[in-house]
Amino acid sequence: MTKVAVIGGSGYAGSHIVEAAVVRGLDVTSMSRKEAAEQVAGVRYVQGSITEAADRARALDGADVVIAAVSPRGDMEGRVRSAIAELAADAAAAGVRLGVIGGAGSLQQSEGGPLVVDGPDFPDEVKPEAREMGGVLDDLRAAPENLDWFFVSPAGAFGAWAAGEYRGEYRVGGDVLLVDGEGNSTIGGADFGVAIVDEIETPKHHRQRFTVAY
Repeated sequence: MTKVAVIGGSGYAGSHIVEAAVVRGLDVTSMSRKEAAEQVAGVRYVQGSITEAADRARALDGADVVIAAVSPRGDMEGRVRSAIAELAADAAAAGVRLGVIGGAGSLQQSEGGPLVVDGPDFPDEVKPEAREMGGVLDDLRAAPENLDWFFVSPAGAFGAWAAGEYRGEYRVGGDVLLVDGEGNSTIGGADFGVAIVDEIETPKHHRQRFTVAY
């Protein structure tokens, strides 16, 4: 049975990954700084922070895959990039595959074009978070070859404010923002969680970033 640890498992992205993973029959541990308000049966819930070495070691212990679903906002702003770099080094040493959930800001608006974060409609208050996660992607791309990692950028409209209904479908792209025929870029939380678990169970992206959207 594949053992998965999700750091930030009580957040929006993390909780959907956790739920999709346990439904698929994986051995799932969810780590978060505070006790998860809503808990899924069959999931092992622990408290811990990606910024603490001992907690990172607990997440990696016995895991096949560790997912970092943490955002550099609030008191975590400016702290996530270095913490994921430490986690990446630890994962490489332990032979554990690492998945990182990033944002859409580091995607290109079009092939070879400017980044989404540099677009005129990108909210100023979200730019520091987007740029920090872009830095995380840069770090992963420069990481030693013995680290097996993947970085996932969700669609442009992704979050509790745009949860949507489960569709059982999604598209996969690379470094360019995926949009539908009307120019919208969306993905619901449940379908996003399934996309991550699909990658965990059937790895297709090694040392790569990919994006998912409807």
